[in-house]
Formats: sequence, structure tokens, C-alpha cells
Amino acid sequence: MLVALMLAAFTLNTAENLPIGLLELISESLRVPVSAVGLLVTVYGVTVAVASLPLAHIVRTVPRRHVLTGLLAALVVSSLVAALATSYWVLLFARLLTALAQALFWAVMGPVAVGLFTPEVRGRVIGALSVAGSLALVLGVPGGTWLGRQSGWPVPIALPAALGLVSLVTIAVLLPTSRPEEEPAAYGISPDARRFGIVLVAGTLSTTGAFAGYTYVVTFLGDVGGFSPGAVSVLFVAFGMACLAGVVITGALLDRFPQATLTTAVATQAVGMLGLYSAGSEPVAVVVFLLLMGGALGPVFMTTQNAMLHCAPGRTDIALAANSGSYNAGIAAGAALGGFILPSAGVRGAFLVGGLLTAAACLVLLGGRLPRHRPDSVGWRGRRPAAGGSVPGIRP
Repeated sequence: MLVALMLAAFTLNTAENLPIGLLELISESLRVPVSAVGLLVTVYGVTVAVASLPLAHIVRTVPRRHVLTGLLAALVVSSLVAALATSYWVLLFARLLTALAQALFWAVMGPVAVGLFTPEVRGRVIGALSVAGSLALVLGVPGGTWLGRQSGWPVPIALPAALGLVSLVTIAVLLPTSRPEEEPAAYGISPDARRFGIVLVAGTLSTTGAFAGYTYVVTFLGDVGGFSPGAVSVLFVAFGMACLAGVVITGALLDRFPQATLTTAVATQAVGMLGLYSAGSEPVAVVVFLLLMGGALGPVFMTTQNAMLHCAPGRTDIALAANSGSYNAGIAAGAALGGFILPSAGVRGAFLVGGLLTAAACLVLLGGRLPRHRPDSVGWRGRRPAAGGSVPGIRP
């Protein structure tokens, strides 16, 4: 079952990012500007940001087996429609349908996956799912881009339909039908509204900061770093591998140090971005700081997802939907912020502002660890029993 969920995570992340590598091919085929094809990525992110929380609320009483098979069916249909599209507007409609499926997937998948295991290993489960998602950037998108150049863009666009169908059938057969509120991970291990707010704010700040710079990293590497186009391609692969390595390492530590791993990931991202700003003209330094940034980018989202499973003040699916929505809002806001900064301060300035925002996120997390006034003897680790009994508290 976990393998089927990992395959679904890989497929959805691949489907989300495939147009990035196929922009020119789609533009020529549909006879629209490259900028219009680029909007397919922007609109996708905005849709996920806006729809995550409302959709999670709408399906909160529907058994997770039905929800997961339904959204994977939507992925299959939307991928086939996109591959057969002969106009830009049909392709846009298909992308919106895929975005709606992804908006709900990350909210539902987490509680289902970790609920299959004991609380002591849930961090490793989140790590496994994050590895699958990261592989989409390391293997899925580059492989799809190569395949599109060999056989045309509709072929890689259609592949998620086949992979999604495999996940759909496996989940439909193996996942039992149960009431969502009765599942083992339906509620947080240590519910804490204050911690929930801190993680949400810090995650949004760090994501906005990351994408204020990362959106324009090609320009940075060429104009500031002085790298050739071929070297930039190699650095992109290295960035993806660093992201994957960061997810693997963080996943192994997540159960033992759930709070420290989040702070460390955000701090590492801040160091990477500010290092790129300050030493952007030194090739060796650029490689080092770029790898640091890449090694933190994936773990930031993974550790905030894990934190939601710990501190969700209500249902974990609603908390995860809020986290996914804020993450995608941060992507859109970061890209817009970087674009606003470019004309006045250049791409180096975009990395400076992004690094400062990430540093602010780190301060929010560190400030959240300071002692607070306790009005009674109960303490801040209030526990909310899930259906069927109480759950043990662990370090948030």
C-alpha cells in the first residue's frame, strides 16, 4: 500500500512539473507564446493553493479509499485529455483538473500513509513519500523532457495516466473502507494551536523566500555565476540530487528530532540563499551554496508536513491541506516577488530578499520554542484522543 501511495506522489509531482521541460514543444505545437504555456504552471500552483483547504473540508466525511481512487481517476482522465488536446484552452482545463486532484491528494495521503504504521516510525513514512515526490524532479521531469523531444510532447504528458491507473487499482483493492475520523492518524499526536500557527507562518515565509530566488536561478547562474548553458544543466541535476539527498537524510532523523529537523532545514536554506547573494561571482562558492539550498528545499516541506501530523489542533487532513495551500501560495508569491525585484535590484537582489525571508522564518521557529506563560498545571502539550482511544505524546 505504501508503494502505491509513493507511486501516486511521484506521478502527481511529475505531472505538475512536466510542462516546465516541454514549454517550447507545446508552444510550437499549439501555436501559442511560451509565456502562455508558462501560465499552465502558475495557474496550477494558484489552483492548488486556493482549493486545498475547501476541498479537504468538503470531503472530510468521505472514506479515504473513495477519495484517493476518485482523485487518481481525475489524474488519469486529465492526463489523457491533456495529451489529446489540440487547443490551448483544452490543455488549460486538463491542467486545472490535475491541480484539483493534487490539492486534495497531499491532505488525504499523509494521514492514510502514516496510519498504516505505529507513531514511532511516522517520520520515516513521510520521508519515504517525500523521496518519491523528489524523484519526480530528478527522474520524472528530465525523463519526460527527453521523451517529449524524441516523440512529441503528448507522449510524456499521457504517461501519468498509466502510472496513476496502477496506483488507483492497488488502492481500490487493498485499502479498507472506514470512517475518516476513526483512522489511526485522523488527529494530531500532540495538538497545539500555537505550534500549528508557528509552523504555518514559518513554512509560508521560507517557501516565499525560496522561490523568490529559485524561480530565476537560471538567470543567476548565467549572469552572476558566469556558467555556460551546459554547466547550468549539470548544476540543475546536482541541485535535484541534493534535494533528494536532503530528503533521505532528514527522513532518517525526523522521528527522533521532529522540531530540530524543521529548524535546521530552514536555516540551511537561508545560509544557501544568502551565500549565493554574497559570493555569487565565485564559481566554487556558488556550487556549494546552491547544493545547500537544494538540500534544504525538499526537507522544508517534508518537515512542515510531519509537524502538522504532530500539532494539528483538529483533524490532520485539514491541517495538511492548510500547509499544502500555504506552500503553493508561497511558490506563487515568491515568483511574483522575485519578478518585482529583478528590474530594480537584479537577480542577486532576489536571492538577498529570499534569504532574508527565510532567515525570518527561522527566527519565527526559534521564537516559538521560547517558554510561554502556563495558566494552569496542565502544560502546553494538550492531548486530543483520536477515535478508539488516546494517543501517546511525543516531542513536537
